[in-house]
Amino acid sequence: MTSRPAPPDPVVRADVSPDPIDPARLVERVGGEGDGAVVLFLGTVRDHNHGRTVTSLAYEAYVPMARRELAAIAREALALHGASRIAAAHRTGTLEPGTASVGIAVAAEHRDAAYRASRHVIEEVKRRLPVWKEERYADGGRAWLEGHPAPGAPARDATPAGAPGEGDA
Repeated sequence: MTSRPAPPDPVVRADVSPDPIDPARLVERVGGEGDGAVVLFLGTVRDHNHGRTVTSLAYEAYVPMARRELAAIAREALALHGASRIAAAHRTGTLEPGTASVGIAVAAEHRDAAYRASRHVIEEVKRRLPVWKEERYADGGRAWLEGHPAPGAPARDATPAGAPGEGDA
């Protein structure tokens, strides 16, 4: 008898990879007949930040840890907000403006739970996900951007040199 890998979690799907985010696939992974709402959020790379033209964003991650944390964040959102299923994906690699860097699909019986769970996931991704990003600018400059501090942690100045505040592409 051969052993089979454990089936994927039917409630939470989380991936961190260089693969492009397919919005239709995310939605497909969460939909169910008992749900009255599916919310899809896509975070995309902006072409500007703090008055500078952004040419790309480079995302780096320790992928096994990032996948585990993304799944934990999704499970937390399910428990707190009463959603049914969540599929979330975050890109690594160098992305151009307009490219989706993060995607979150949430299914729930009612829209409010789906919206709240989706918001929870993106806010916690910004705070906790071990993914780092370096903005690259048209003028040849580069700046590593920091996420938001964890709740209760002292705020840090994450301002790139010459910019008025933190970027959050």
